[in-house]
Amino acid sequence: MSNDRYQSPLSERYASKEMQYIFSPDMKFRTWRRLWIALAETEKELGLDITEEQIEELKSHAEDINYDVAKERERIVRHDVMSHVYAYGVQCPKAKGIIHLGATSCYVGDNTDMIVMAEALKLVKTKLVNVIAKLAGFAEQYKSQPTLAFTHFQPAQPTTVGKRAALWIQEFAMDLEDLEYVAGTLKLLGSKGTTGTQASFLELFDGDQETIDKIDPMIAEKMGFEDCYPVSGQTYSRKVDTRVLNVLAGIAASAHKFSNDIRLLQHLKEVEEPFEKTQIGSSAMAYKRNPMRSERIASLSRYVMIDALNPAITSAAQWFERTLDDSANKRLSIPEGFLAVDGILDLCLNVVDGLVVYPKVIEKRLMAELPFMATENIMMDAVKAGGDRQELHERIRELSMEAGRNVKAEGLDNNLLELIAADPAFNLTFEELKKTMDPAKYTGRAAVQVDKYLNEAIRPMLERNRELLGVEAEIHV
Repeated sequence: MSNDRYQSPLSERYASKEMQYIFSPDMKFRTWRRLWIALAETEKELGLDITEEQIEELKSHAEDINYDVAKERERIVRHDVMSHVYAYGVQCPKAKGIIHLGATSCYVGDNTDMIVMAEALKLVKTKLVNVIAKLAGFAEQYKSQPTLAFTHFQPAQPTTVGKRAALWIQEFAMDLEDLEYVAGTLKLLGSKGTTGTQASFLELFDGDQETIDKIDPMIAEKMGFEDCYPVSGQTYSRKVDTRVLNVLAGIAASAHKFSNDIRLLQHLKEVEEPFEKTQIGSSAMAYKRNPMRSERIASLSRYVMIDALNPAITSAAQWFERTLDDSANKRLSIPEGFLAVDGILDLCLNVVDGLVVYPKVIEKRLMAELPFMATENIMMDAVKAGGDRQELHERIRELSMEAGRNVKAEGLDNNLLELIAADPAFNLTFEELKKTMDPAKYTGRAAVQVDKYLNEAIRPMLERNRELLGVEAEIHV
């Protein structure tokens, strides 16, 4: 590694080797050669004068790319595709005359982009499925653990730790649905020529329309796709990139929300992300256990959400059949979006796998607020004991305000139960009131909802994707 030039943090710190390979020069240029082979085979099978010997020569050099020749040629001609056509021809002298026959640069460039995005989406899906699986295990384990819920980050009716996790799962599950839909609609560009009219093939095949109609489907099949886009300009529609990056932005938004909740819970000392034995939380404050993984999730997620604007603007700005102001932007926005989401999902896997829950802290905070939430049940019990509902409601309100002042202004414990027990209007003893303080009475159907959601939605989804399960994340820093 050179230390005298910029190194992308996405490669050096965040993204996995697998995702980096998908967007590597090797993956790109080997795919170019596979596409040239598929084109030559298709043209031979449809009757052009291409020999098996030429095909075999192309196949024999499909992997050993002579980068030095291509780079030197590009320095002279300033054209990456023609430089690699030339370099391939140097290795394949018998076949050099039929390489890229009838095609334009986008034949290799755009088809490769589609293949690379399809492969990258597969890796994203694998990691996303595993995040959902790990969160499902966490939700199952803590489905009945009462915890204080928050609206506006103010104490609200209790929920359970597992139910809160189910909310995280549901958002990631929506992302998985979007990913599967978009991935299922990806097609190849095919080989349609300079403006998408296939005019060059009319010349090559003497105007034989039926034969020309077979070219794209044959290329698609050879490259592992079901179909090509039926119409195009020189490029595939850049709206495809917008759809793909929107999926990534959706995952980033879900991860950001999850990481926010973990950071807030860690502040409350209720739930913590994993903290390694030798990890340093702060250079100044040795006692600190900062939620740096969750903070990194949020940081990378914001990058991806903003990055999704790039293909949207590029798609909107294309002129007619093609304009080249997409190229430099695509080289950055698409790979970096995927590399960042890859890092985000690895961090999510790591965090969920090592989440630490502190039930005693959770219970203490919940019990400090529970008397306020139990007032409706207390009022009903007092009515059963002969009280007037309207009068009791006013007394509950007044006593709640007094207890709230004691907590906020005096720093005292919540003494609402003592105040109610001392008020003859309620006709309830302190011991009777304490019996209402079982947190499980106030979590509603949270545990049932978790079971129902996991059994009816998540476990069937995981079963459909069981071959993807078992991935572990490696965090570099």
